[in-house]
Amino acid sequence: MNERQSQIDAAVSFLSKQGIPNTSLGIILGTGLGALATALKVEKSISYSEIPNFPEATVESHEGKLLYGFLAGQSVLVCQGRFHRYEAYSYFQITFPVRVLQALGVHSLLLSNAAGAINLSFEKAGLMLLSDHLFLQGGSPLAEAGVAELGPRFVDMSQPYDPSWRQQFADLAKSLHIPLYQGVYAAVVGPQLETAAEYRYLKTIGADAVGMSTVPEVIVARQLEMKVLACAVLTDVCDPDNLAPIDIPDIFEQAKKGELRLLELLQNWLQSKRHYELS
Repeated sequence: MNERQSQIDAAVSFLSKQGIPNTSLGIILGTGLGALATALKVEKSISYSEIPNFPEATVESHEGKLLYGFLAGQSVLVCQGRFHRYEAYSYFQITFPVRVLQALGVHSLLLSNAAGAINLSFEKAGLMLLSDHLFLQGGSPLAEAGVAELGPRFVDMSQPYDPSWRQQFADLAKSLHIPLYQGVYAAVVGPQLETAAEYRYLKTIGADAVGMSTVPEVIVARQLEMKVLACAVLTDVCDPDNLAPIDIPDIFEQAKKGELRLLELLQNWLQSKRHYELS
């Protein structure tokens, strides 16, 4: 058996023995957004450090827990904290939770992240649905040894973010008077933030926001034929002509504000799921 498949199977076996049932909907939460999980009616909480072969979250703002519970009446598996290229993890490690979620029955995946707005018409604490992305981290999660045995090697990325889901979220946001943008997300390695010249470059090549995550997970989710939606909380505005020093406390404050909007939107979407198929 493929060694990597064995690692996935070991994690899934452990989680099943811990009482984690097959679940169709998965959520991966990013930087500063872990508190969204507090709205979850938690049935099971398992630290990443307990799960065989799971990496450990090294970022202070990431809890590092797998949660099973109910959000707006919908059963869901939540990864509270994710992994990044700048933590020196391989793409297989970064995307390992996606493969485990899929093996536990997840076929619909929602991802969130914190991002900087490059589009200067966007505002801090606003939400941006990813309509497309620019993958600028180098390599590919599908270009590692053994990964081709876990799914198709050549994966179509013409519509990585489900258009029907994006329309549903846009319609709901309008009805709830929640500002919601759509745009292109650039995934860079980090962890340093960009220079003014780099922000200008990213704008030139079509980016509306920039962050350090999400896209590797999306690529693997599409390899596994999962339905995907991703939303960025815009924590700062990156104006290269008026670039201020990084303000970490303000970034986390904006993340909290945006998270409340995202939570309201997500709960209403799940409550409306009788009209919208999750699969």
